[in-house]
Amino acid sequence: MRADRLVAALLLMQARGRVTAAELADELEVSVATARRDLEALSAAGIPVYPQPGRGGGWSLVGGARTDLSGLSAAEAQALFLLVGPAAAVSGEAKAALRKLVRALPRTFRADAEAAAGATMIDPTRWGARDRRRPEMVELLQTAVIHRRKVRLTYTSGARERTERLVDPWGLVDKDDIWYLIAGTERGQRAFRVDRIIAAEQTDRPAERPDDFTLDIAWRQVVGEVEQRRSRTWATVLIEARLVPVLRNQFGRHCHTDGETDDGRAMVRLAAPTPLDIARHLAGWGAMIEVVEPRSVQAELARIGAELAARYPGGH
Repeated sequence: MRADRLVAALLLMQARGRVTAAELADELEVSVATARRDLEALSAAGIPVYPQPGRGGGWSLVGGARTDLSGLSAAEAQALFLLVGPAAAVSGEAKAALRKLVRALPRTFRADAEAAAGATMIDPTRWGARDRRRPEMVELLQTAVIHRRKVRLTYTSGARERTERLVDPWGLVDKDDIWYLIAGTERGQRAFRVDRIIAAEQTDRPAERPDDFTLDIAWRQVVGEVEQRRSRTWATVLIEARLVPVLRNQFGRHCHTDGETDDGRAMVRLAAPTPLDIARHLAGWGAMIEVVEPRSVQAELARIGAELAARYPGGH
């Protein structure tokens, strides 16, 4: 886990004062290129780690060798915990390392550092197409979460309805490179896709957050609601077993293998919000896939096929 390596690299620099990429690679049992990328990531995140070129050079933590993190400023401590904090949701080792780092911080920095570590989490499970661009306003929203300040959003819904909202930002989730803001509103907890936020402004008004709030539990609630909407229609299909991974790439977690038939084809269960959604995904497969049930999906495929035949009558 990369977060574990970043923490280990920082602690190694504290103990030795200066390390080379080769020394770090040897300690962490990774390639020199990987060690160098980790050091550059620490530096790019705003943590005071700098390279010293020339003979006897290497990478060092400004302030010299230390056994604690008292050399970090408040902003630098937040930068560190924003960088490695998300991995704590998926790695017990990273979570343990973060607890040790919190105890090593000056007491006045601990609250903000813990808020930074819990401001963001990663959910690696796919929900569909990927967009690997990180929205520019993620940093603004992270700052608002850490300092507990209300944010004024201009937001466009999935139906392209534009609204303005004053929300209490509680946390951010990176799900397969799509960011979501979990926030409190007048109607309770809501999840906002960050790429649909047209504008965001941090206010001076303090944000409210439930005392028992945890980002991972809140996100599980969001996932449960979304999964329920996305799996309203189920279909059973037959396809060559070698093609199941391609089908799974289309439907993500809504694709379940359910045994094989006598002719060696795989029986697969698929889910989507409506029969039309399933039919649209399957139409391009042609005769390579057979829909066993339900009739509603079969009917949608027949309709799509008839429309294509009418549009392209000379195609056979």
